[in-house]
Amino acid sequence: MSRRYTRSLLVLAISMALSAEVLADPQSAEQEKTLDSIVVTASPMGNRIDDFAKPVSVLTGEALDLAKSNTLGETVAGETGVQSTFFGVGVGRPIIRGQEGSRVQVLANNMLTGDVSTVSADHAVTLEPFLADQIEVLRGPAVLLYGSGAIAGAVNVVDGRIPTTPYADAFGGKAELRYNSANNGYTGMGRLDGNFADESFSWHIDFVTRDTEDYDIPGYAFSKDLIDEELAEGESLDEFSKGKQPNSNLTADSFAAGLTWFGENSWLGASYSRFETNYGIPPGAHAHEEDHDGEDHDEEAEEEAELVRIDMSQSRFDLQGGFNDVGIFKSLVMRLADTDYEHTELEGAETGTQFFSDTLEVRLEAAQKTWNGWNGAFGIQYVDNDFEAVGDEAFVPPTSTTDWGFFVLQEREFGDFKLEIGARYDDVRLKPDAVGLPDRSFNPFSYSLGGIWKINELFHLTAVFDGAQRAPRAEELYAFGPHVATGTFEIGNEDLDKEESIGGNIGLHFHNGKIDASVSFYRTEYDNFIYLEGSDLELDELPVAYWSQTDATFTGWEAQLSWDFLENRSGLWTINALVDSVNTSTGGGDNLPRIVPSRLGVDIAWQLGNWTAGFGLMHVYDQDETAPGETETDGYNMVNANIAYRWTAGGTDLQVFLNGSNLADEEARVSTSYLKDFAPLPGRTLEAGIRIFF
Repeated sequence: MSRRYTRSLLVLAISMALSAEVLADPQSAEQEKTLDSIVVTASPMGNRIDDFAKPVSVLTGEALDLAKSNTLGETVAGETGVQSTFFGVGVGRPIIRGQEGSRVQVLANNMLTGDVSTVSADHAVTLEPFLADQIEVLRGPAVLLYGSGAIAGAVNVVDGRIPTTPYADAFGGKAELRYNSANNGYTGMGRLDGNFADESFSWHIDFVTRDTEDYDIPGYAFSKDLIDEELAEGESLDEFSKGKQPNSNLTADSFAAGLTWFGENSWLGASYSRFETNYGIPPGAHAHEEDHDGEDHDEEAEEEAELVRIDMSQSRFDLQGGFNDVGIFKSLVMRLADTDYEHTELEGAETGTQFFSDTLEVRLEAAQKTWNGWNGAFGIQYVDNDFEAVGDEAFVPPTSTTDWGFFVLQEREFGDFKLEIGARYDDVRLKPDAVGLPDRSFNPFSYSLGGIWKINELFHLTAVFDGAQRAPRAEELYAFGPHVATGTFEIGNEDLDKEESIGGNIGLHFHNGKIDASVSFYRTEYDNFIYLEGSDLELDELPVAYWSQTDATFTGWEAQLSWDFLENRSGLWTINALVDSVNTSTGGGDNLPRIVPSRLGVDIAWQLGNWTAGFGLMHVYDQDETAPGETETDGYNMVNANIAYRWTAGGTDLQVFLNGSNLADEEARVSTSYLKDFAPLPGRTLEAGIRIFF
């Protein structure tokens, strides 16, 4: 075991030792943290967090308000075992236990987002974190509920756009306005909820608008190694951007409206939403074919032409309805989502590649009444997606994909032990619209066996064993062409087989009135793991990369601690800590590329009356366990702080807040990012704002 992991274990051990006096004095059930009673909507059986054998966490309330950021990945990156991709401030997708992209499903109210964020690292998720009521993170395979795209986990954003229960008040809502010092940016959001006709109808309206400039950075945009290479080729240091990340500004706007009718034991609701964003890709991230026409070009015009922006929009219609207490079923729920997505890559004033994706998803879930001690649910999911890319860099042909999924989940308690079992079968068919490319069909089958043993009132032991399969995606099968986001000429493999994984997770959870702590160990072994393999060949002046398969193993552990260590006239003081680490290897003994580094985070939170505050440090270790051809990445420290004051005036709650991130103004580069040599994370940042609840 390396020294960095030993240090992490030591810090956690010290924290647990300090809490020994509290462990000796267990508290009653009434003092348990309210988070344990939160219902996880991703479960059709309405389970609480403590009811899952699989690791689950939920961001809600003030913790969610504090975590909210421009992207979903950055918003959940403070959760144990979760980090974020980075392709500029407009793009950040969750990474769960070292896995990302097509293995991590991102959901909006239990339904697919319908975007193309898994196709390329520079494509954003069409979700607005500022509108979330709660965000649910399922670590480990979530394929039983959401298909093979969740073989590594899922993140579900719950925003209440379709009310599922009648609102208690005739009218209510909230609003927020914040300013960001690093990008001179403003974010505003508003939400209104209400009911009428004796609570037979509930309605919802929301919006978010965001406008930012290029963000501040501590030093140069290019990494030291890259600058040294350019200087050696005759470039001048004055030509490199310093203090500002070029072309990192963005705008984003979203709007939604929803309405639900409630009957005696039934309900039916619908919503329409629109999402638009325009964001820049930092220079150097996109490589284009050279212009060989021999004409002279104005230097400023050339620089302008190199700037790439993505102009994205999505329209979405959702329909949900259900019945309660129907025969042998506690509930029957139907969900439908129809999304129309498109984005254009703008190369200066020119229109580059365009992406289009139309997705129809229908989901039926039936939760059974208790039968012979068993509770559970059955479900059917249908997805029909038409994808098309048009332009010089359309490296994936137009492809239609259909997926029929059938799943069953069952659970039963045997005294202090709860058993969970489940299975899912899918029929996935891909049809490319290109000469010479074959149709492919796959039948992934997945299963899970898990249990929770309540050792006593303080300790719960969980164990899960999963077998999962994933069908290859269109880009993995059929890609052929320059993929500028990865800086490679990608070549797919139409003969790819299904990915197959077998894995397990064992965890110990301790909680009483003052302490909540957990530790988990996991291991997943893949057969036919699909990955992008580099080569020494070049096409169109880009290195060739092939979609290939190999055996792969993911091994890791994670732990968290929340301890209310002091409560007196000075206020309530809480220490929070997390540590997580993952190692990978291939069948040939190499590391997989772009794997997340280990982390250790500690913060202290304080609350007194209407005041709350916090101060914390997140240490990200060096990533030196790299794949062949991959460079190492230095670690960094993120120093963060926050303070807020909340009061009531005229029946309206108001809160003013000030958040600070990267207060040490340290240069930080994300090892999982294709941009790590072109764009660091933002430097010292202060965010000030006000929230209104009415």
